[in-house]
Amino acid sequence: MSDTKASFTRLRLFVEEDLAEGMALPLNRDQSHYLHNVMRRGEGDRIAIFNGRDGEFWADIIAAKRGSVLVEAAEQFRQQTTEPDLWLAFAPIKRAALGFLTAKTTELGVSRLVPVLTARTNSERVNTRRLRANAIEAAEQSERLSVPDIAEPLKFQTFLREWPQERRLLVGDETGAGRPVAEIARTLAEAPGPLAVMTGPEGGFAPDELDQLGELPFVTPIGLGPRVLRADTAALAALSVVQAIAGDWNSARS
Repeated sequence: MSDTKASFTRLRLFVEEDLAEGMALPLNRDQSHYLHNVMRRGEGDRIAIFNGRDGEFWADIIAAKRGSVLVEAAEQFRQQTTEPDLWLAFAPIKRAALGFLTAKTTELGVSRLVPVLTARTNSERVNTRRLRANAIEAAEQSERLSVPDIAEPLKFQTFLREWPQERRLLVGDETGAGRPVAEIARTLAEAPGPLAVMTGPEGGFAPDELDQLGELPFVTPIGLGPRVLRADTAALAALSVVQAIAGDWNSARS
């Protein structure tokens, strides 16, 4: 790689295809437009590509024209690593806040997002394709090597029935009945395993929903401090504490 190429700020793109040295692959129309028309990259320039499975590769642009860019994978410079097995289940919120939530939880290291339609959910329409686009963009910008899965929305009862019981579910309990999230996270750090955080809608869970959650052996109610938090704030706060104490925030950037 030339000094000129090395001097560029690393521009990363997520691709769906398998990756191996010497493989040529066409970028999709949006990516081609972004590279060629927005970032003004052309033949001979170098970017980084990743697919969530094969690590991260340098890739050289070998052909570029309007709406069509072809790249060739060069050497791999980051191997795929294991990331936290941490899910977020959440009641959908308004579109702008939902996009923000998806991007920020991707940055925080969540591996799967599960929209849950509760009794007080005020936004039942969830565009999972748009959320995946939000997640991909956040993964590209945060130097993450994977993109979280985005599940299709589930009604509350279906969610409870289909939940994998080996995965501990930390539920934000706005009634004050839960133990502090930091206290719970310290116990989890001593016995790590599959984990998820769940937050409710604006207005909170309905009383009967909290009752049903409280009866399940895999559920642990958590408290998120003395103040009432917005739904998106609650999710980010809980995930941050869990990651800092029981997650991968003790690891440095590679």
